[in-house]
Amino acid sequence: MGPPINLRQVEAFRAVMRTGRMTLAAELMSVTQPAVSRLIADLERATGLTLFERKSNQIRPTRAAIDLMREVERAFVGLDRIAFLAREIGRHSAGTLRIAAMPALGNGLLPRFLARFLRDKPGLNASLNALPSAMVIEAVAAGQADIGYADEPLDRNGFAIEPYPAAALAALPAGHSLAGKAVIEPGDLAGERVINLDPGTLFSMRVELVLADVPRLAKLETGLSYTALTLVAEGAGIALVDPASASEFAGRDIVFRPFSVFIDAGFQMIRSTSQARLEVAERFACEFDAYLKERLGETFRPAG
Repeated sequence: MGPPINLRQVEAFRAVMRTGRMTLAAELMSVTQPAVSRLIADLERATGLTLFERKSNQIRPTRAAIDLMREVERAFVGLDRIAFLAREIGRHSAGTLRIAAMPALGNGLLPRFLARFLRDKPGLNASLNALPSAMVIEAVAAGQADIGYADEPLDRNGFAIEPYPAAALAALPAGHSLAGKAVIEPGDLAGERVINLDPGTLFSMRVELVLADVPRLAKLETGLSYTALTLVAEGAGIALVDPASASEFAGRDIVFRPFSVFIDAGFQMIRSTSQARLEVAERFACEFDAYLKERLGETFRPAG
């Protein structure tokens, strides 16, 4: 067995095969022509193969060289892929980003933003799961999600929390008699069918607390804000919803008005303090924060 093959010899062989000349291969590798010749000679000794037939200043690959080149190209495709991924990781564009979010975000604004975020990151693997808030918290705790967005209070250790408070909006069918009011008050909902969103959740309990003394028509309940807003658009009732969900229905057969009593319809961004911080996750969180302010700030104004 001859001396071991090294990567530099293989690079020289590939360069000669691709250019057809020792001098051009030397330019491609930024070395001298004698250096390329030595590398090829060393490779021939290591493999026991004659790779080129030499006539004056010309070289011609042998059958052995052609066969070897096929294997070399397969190997270099893998190396090129590794090099590409390394560059993308350096640009915070590669790796894996896992997001878990409550349905109000996970079925609307969040996938819309994620699509924008991924446009210049072809090497980034991403996952987005819309889950109940309790499951979002567990996914982050178990290391199954890098970032979570949930609307439940969180007092457990091991989490970094950033709150996003937001005032609930009243969603009314277009043409409703209350649509002419600038601000909707609890008493305005007397005699109306108010769609109960996410029964049993903290947000639903907040709404019921505010409307406890307001007589309303028979209940209409649904677990998703998207469904509630579709019902509103079809004239089935009035709903109090979060601004993120409302923004997805702007321009449709719904009128949105501020509600006179503050009902927190916001959420919390949560991350595990026991997991290493990913730069791409930090960048996503920062840019999504700006996106939320851009979208919601332009579409809705706070109650005055």
